[in-house]
Amino acid sequence: MIEEPGRVIALEAGAVWVETLRKSTCSSCSANAGCGQGLMNKLGVGRNRGLVRALSDLQLQVGDSVVIGVREELLLRGAFLVYLLPLVGLFTFALFAQWLGLSEPLVILFGLAGLVLAWLVVRWRSRRTAGDPALQPVVVCALLVGTV
Repeated sequence: MIEEPGRVIALEAGAVWVETLRKSTCSSCSANAGCGQGLMNKLGVGRNRGLVRALSDLQLQVGDSVVIGVREELLLRGAFLVYLLPLVGLFTFALFAQWLGLSEPLVILFGLAGLVLAWLVVRWRSRRTAGDPALQPVVVCALLVGTV
């Protein structure tokens, strides 16, 4: 399970809203000067705190420190869906158009159509599964005040 500490900022029935501090390793990276993420951090864009809705059956109060977690396989499946599926759609449609012997502009349009179609599939799937409790972050534990 991938875990992240945070602080409860709001309560819901069966869930809490947790504020986490986004961390960056840009200061220790050798490509910091030429990296877009490093530039965004220097401009202050990446310093925001993240808000996460996490399921919880614990009795928590606003201000409590907690640890939230997401299963690794959910993260891998989500990364595949968001990053790899659109690329597969792009290349599949472009290669199909190439196989049909179409001109280069049509191959490009087919590739873009495959990208858009895969993106629509990702969007449809994410909306369909947004409320699934098995795919939501959970509060792993509450931290005692004064512990690190």
